[in-house]
Amino acid sequence: MVLFPQLFETVPDALLVVDRDGRIVLANQQAERLFGYPRQGLDGVAVEQLMPEAVRRRHHAHRSGYMAAPRIRPMGDGGMALVGQRKDGEQFPVEIALSPLQTDDGMQYLASIRDISETQRARQALARARYDALVARIGQQALESANEGKLIVGLPAQLAEAIGVETVAVLFKRQDGKLEVHAGVGLEQCPLGTANVPEKWRVATAQTLVLEDLAQDAGNLPCVRTAHGSAAVVPLLDHDRPMGALLAWSGQTRRFDHDALHLLQSVANLLAALMLRRRTEEQLAHAQRLDAIGQLTGGVAHDFNNLLTVMSGSLQLLEAECGQQPGALELIASALRSVERGAELTSKLLAFARKQRLSPSAIAPAQLLRDLELMLQRTLGESIRLKVECPATLPAAYADAAQLDAALLNLALNARDAMPRGGEISIAVEERWIGTDTARPHLRAGHYVMFSVTDTGLGMTQETLARAIEPFYTTKGLGRGSGLGLSMVYGFIEQSGGQMEIASRLGYGTRIDLYLPVARLPYEPPQARPASTGGGETVLVVEDEPEVRGVAEAFLGSVGYRVLTAADADGAMARLASEADIALLFSDVMLGAGLNGKELAHAARQLNPALAVLLTSGYEDAPGDDGRDGFELLRKPYRREQLLAAVRRSLDQAAARP
Repeated sequence: MVLFPQLFETVPDALLVVDRDGRIVLANQQAERLFGYPRQGLDGVAVEQLMPEAVRRRHHAHRSGYMAAPRIRPMGDGGMALVGQRKDGEQFPVEIALSPLQTDDGMQYLASIRDISETQRARQALARARYDALVARIGQQALESANEGKLIVGLPAQLAEAIGVETVAVLFKRQDGKLEVHAGVGLEQCPLGTANVPEKWRVATAQTLVLEDLAQDAGNLPCVRTAHGSAAVVPLLDHDRPMGALLAWSGQTRRFDHDALHLLQSVANLLAALMLRRRTEEQLAHAQRLDAIGQLTGGVAHDFNNLLTVMSGSLQLLEAECGQQPGALELIASALRSVERGAELTSKLLAFARKQRLSPSAIAPAQLLRDLELMLQRTLGESIRLKVECPATLPAAYADAAQLDAALLNLALNARDAMPRGGEISIAVEERWIGTDTARPHLRAGHYVMFSVTDTGLGMTQETLARAIEPFYTTKGLGRGSGLGLSMVYGFIEQSGGQMEIASRLGYGTRIDLYLPVARLPYEPPQARPASTGGGETVLVVEDEPEVRGVAEAFLGSVGYRVLTAADADGAMARLASEADIALLFSDVMLGAGLNGKELAHAARQLNPALAVLLTSGYEDAPGDDGRDGFELLRKPYRREQLLAAVRRSLDQAAARP
């Protein structure tokens, strides 16, 4: 065999001659330098020793196949990345050309090996620049586009071209939890269907799934209906929960390098951000509508409460004048009850839009349901049958009565909406002892009163049931529900030391149980208290509504207070400067232009630190009711005895201050 020794030693590539057993019989000096072995150290070494251990077994099989039908060809067809390994363990990318070589010792094989590290780095730099430009372009499109759907449909083609694969698909998670193709390119080459979310994605550390050989791993790949080639799947995550996936598939066995996977991950993050942005925008629209309702309701409630204050005050003054006229007193009492119902209505409207401070007390279930039943019979409509069951011997529940009333009303209205063709709503109350053997993680052992609301409506799917108490989640369609009803009820019950449980089956209706702790003290009906009387103290009433100001003046003057009035903060400050004997400032919080009531109170205290202050408002979220400034807040509309008691209390507290 003539090997042309000079040519063998001077070519720029590493050359190895390998026998049929795969052992090196000859190596040139470039092979020594490339792999870090002395020449004698390569003689007789298995050629697999010069590659990473992970691929040695596979290479042995490929080598046997080549030797059975040798020909001149490059090694690693089909896009397979080839890697060499130096004596010190360092790995590096290579290109290899194979040639059969007939010698005196029989058939041998020549391998020409070239280190392509520099070439690969240059290619990777170019690819990385292209990838970065693509991500930047897609990000810019995402920022500027008002049509996320069009953007998502166009993404797969751009990605497929960038990373050199035949198929790219965007998959979204359906309500039933399965992944389904939303957009894609090359789908005719890689048939896709629906599939469950891979089990490994269910854990908190959801990772990219890379399958280099589908012939071995196809069962682990969601949606793909083929068993050849390579694929990479990146989950689209909402925090740690998969919302979908981005899939790239190649019909050839290949490696997805770090840069390609980084590109897929970056685009997956953008897709997830787009989906979350759309969801957030929808939720924000809901929140803005709720905020608008809250603002509107607050303003209406303030004006309405001023009207109710005037009506209530005038009726109470008229009641005092009527004396011994039973017929007139009965009419006045009826009118006052209507005013109170109006005030309760305002409070319930305000509770829809914002949280209220809870005022828990002992509640008699039978009394609560008697009052609620009358309201529901007028509200639910003729197609709904209402059934109320409440034994009179039940213990009192401990909760905020107004909020429990609102919660039961909310549940009844939800039940009505679930029965568009009519049906039956049952509200039942019973006593429940939860022992340590029957306690649940969310329901501690204890003594409870359980309110149950059951309907014969449509029921809920398991998906809907799982998300029923999530804020903003609704199945009523856009504009027909806030998605806050059940979450508000749940929050109230939890805050009250109880628990809410929901049982539902599609087509069979829904039952919601509210567990509330039993009150330690029995229910006591509110008792009328004797009216507080004045001791001749001077009270300054500040109110921008003349009728409301007149009612307060009449109430206070009737029990011996000396009353001064002002329509705004400027007038009040003038009075305070000229009248040294003013003992109490009674001011509306909202006074129009200038200082509000709270600011006026602070300014007044600068003039007279001993001044007692009482604020009033028809707004639910009026400033001054947090207790940190020592200012009590009296809600409008107020009754005469409520005002007199609050004034007396404020005066006594001011007198007791050091």
